[in-house]
Amino acid sequence: MSTPPDAPRAEAPPTAAAPGSIAPVETGHVGTTPGGIRSSGSAAVEAGPVKAVPVEEGPVVTGGGRQRVPGGEPGAHCAPAMPSYVDHVERRLLDDPQVLGDIADVVGGPFHVMYPERVARNIGTFQAAFGAAGVDGFVYFGKKANKAACVARACADSGAGIDVASAGELVAALAQGVRGEDLMITGPAKSDELLWLAARHRALIAIDALDELERLVALNLAARIVLRALPDGSTSRFGLAPGELSQAVERIDPGGPILLSGFSFHLTGYDAIARSEQAAALIDLCLRTRAQGHPADTISIGGGFGVDYLDAASWARFRDTVSDNWFHANPPKSGYYPYHFPVPGAAMLTAILAHRDLADRLRDNDIRLAVEPGRALLDRAGSSVFRVQGVKSRTVGAEPYDILTVDGTSLSLSEQWFDSEYLPDPVLWPVHPGHRTPTSVGASTCLESDLLSRRRIPLPRRARVGDLLVYPNTAGYQMDSNESPFHELPLPPKVVLSAGPDRLRWRLDAPAR
Repeated sequence: MSTPPDAPRAEAPPTAAAPGSIAPVETGHVGTTPGGIRSSGSAAVEAGPVKAVPVEEGPVVTGGGRQRVPGGEPGAHCAPAMPSYVDHVERRLLDDPQVLGDIADVVGGPFHVMYPERVARNIGTFQAAFGAAGVDGFVYFGKKANKAACVARACADSGAGIDVASAGELVAALAQGVRGEDLMITGPAKSDELLWLAARHRALIAIDALDELERLVALNLAARIVLRALPDGSTSRFGLAPGELSQAVERIDPGGPILLSGFSFHLTGYDAIARSEQAAALIDLCLRTRAQGHPADTISIGGGFGVDYLDAASWARFRDTVSDNWFHANPPKSGYYPYHFPVPGAAMLTAILAHRDLADRLRDNDIRLAVEPGRALLDRAGSSVFRVQGVKSRTVGAEPYDILTVDGTSLSLSEQWFDSEYLPDPVLWPVHPGHRTPTSVGASTCLESDLLSRRRIPLPRRARVGDLLVYPNTAGYQMDSNESPFHELPLPPKVVLSAGPDRLRWRLDAPAR
């Protein structure tokens, strides 16, 4: 399936955002391929990997695309279309008339497709943000967001570290070439085994409690640590309150085996200004701690860097007009992820560094800033594929719609298990002519509530048994956070896709260790 020569067009310059502000981000002009995927990428993107651009030029959206759903406006009982951005490698996969079907035939069940080249580019944008601000910074990937070995390898190859919270995650990171000194050990009440292993590999350990510090001291090993601070006003069960921080600093002998490298914190939500101001407060704490003889030259601000899944118009339309009538059953009640995020990923880091001259203060005091993004490093780096096994017709308000059964479960689409809904529309493959068909998607289990898409999605045609549904941009927390061999169904394997100049190549990801 060829792409019209006028489909790729140059991107429009992005709109600049004031530090910490939310401003629209231009994604370029769009062209349409026969497969219904719209591209905002330039021709240069299709020719090879995209190099990281300076962050002041805006977040990288090259190679993005959207699914176009024909057939006019949805009815009262059908959700509006919510086409997702996709990476240019994924677009090539969707446009290829054979590769996706070949993979499905070989795997024989649901599977996830990973695009590690995209992970490397996302890492590069964060590194470029640090460079543009003149800040000594380091990127740790939050491994809990995805278990794929190819992601850990991309981190090793790109000069990034990994944030791990178990001995299993630590070993898996080492197995893919990430050095121990490039690991951040997080999580509460770490086991003695994890503390021992982390110390042996010179990993940076985030101490969460006073008793955890005592257990580390009892190991009598050289160790590098940061103390996790509980932000003012937070009711989190994690971190050390101000009094506990003071006790922890006093407990550490400046000449002993434990090196107090600095402090860390984590905030819920996606507020750039709050992160910047908390980091500024920890600079002051670092300076006071240095006066007590400790290095205190590192601050980690954790993750929470937003991802831009949908364009502003699609997200606003859903958010402002969402109706229970759009859903087959059990409309979500707990709210939704902010699927349009105007200042995402590395652009958010730039806003954090710019607020009240945080970058200048970090430079002036020789403090390294660490970040621990998970979802943001996986933006457009993977998708989940399910085969249609059954099609039923139903009506609501005299309007017909379909309910599909696919060969997997919503345990492979984690948002569904938080009383929410994964909003980017799945792509129906292969492309055939047809009429818009409102469609909900169910799983191949005995659970009435096991739905991959509760809402009725306006698919461009009626699905048929044997078709594939491709859920885009699922690498971040969606595809494997909650996976379980329920009904003794095999866990979907991960397929690693790479794009050569003339064809796509794929292989199975390395097995989990």
